[in-house]
Amino acid sequence: MPRFHCPVPLTPGDEIALPPGAARHVQVLRMQPGDAITLFHGSIDGPGGEFEATVTRMGRSEVLARIGTHHAVEREAPRAVHLLAGITANERMDWLVEKATELGVASITPLLAERSVLKLKGERADKKLAHWQAVAVAACEQCGRNRVPTLHPAQTLADWLQAPPQDGQRLLLSLRPGTQPLHAAAPGHTGLVFLSGPEGGLSSTEEDLALAHGFAPVTLGPRVLRAETAPLAALAALLV
Repeated sequence: MPRFHCPVPLTPGDEIALPPGAARHVQVLRMQPGDAITLFHGSIDGPGGEFEATVTRMGRSEVLARIGTHHAVEREAPRAVHLLAGITANERMDWLVEKATELGVASITPLLAERSVLKLKGERADKKLAHWQAVAVAACEQCGRNRVPTLHPAQTLADWLQAPPQDGQRLLLSLRPGTQPLHAAAPGHTGLVFLSGPEGGLSSTEEDLALAHGFAPVTLGPRVLRAETAPLAALAALLV
């Protein structure tokens, strides 16, 4: 059954106008009145779960649906992992956001690292953030998640450390000598922050800053993975 993100009040029995994004998708699928769909609110602190719904009207610019039974089902990971990911070039960041969402990441902070090829600020940064949030929404619709991960504004590591939005264990993906294997450094199911760099990795200055603020260096093994692959490999190991 098609699933759509619907960040508006959802009450069984109500008839609502679907928000533009969901309405457009219903129209693209050429659905008709009487067709069944699934709606989810998506916010971290919202009602959760998902709702049965039925399309009641298909207009040129408006789609109406009647809300049905609520199902308190969640498909979240057993631990909250917050990803600080160095911004990668071209569409690789889109791919990283999509796959991290599918794997169950709790939030993503695009990191303006010294070696990031893509530099963002002002209106361009706002547009990119909105685009990445839409990528995460689409991934949730596809994979069955009812909670859309938060996409924080792009920022430098120094700025993030001024007021880190997440508590918990901090891990840094590093090629330095003396790193621990990821599975040994992050046992159990406690929440954590995972920091990974862009192409070329974090600079020595950035790594020193992270280590000075409680990040423990970890490794994924002897091979050097691409910037968009490494954090996904870590998430796959952490979010089992």
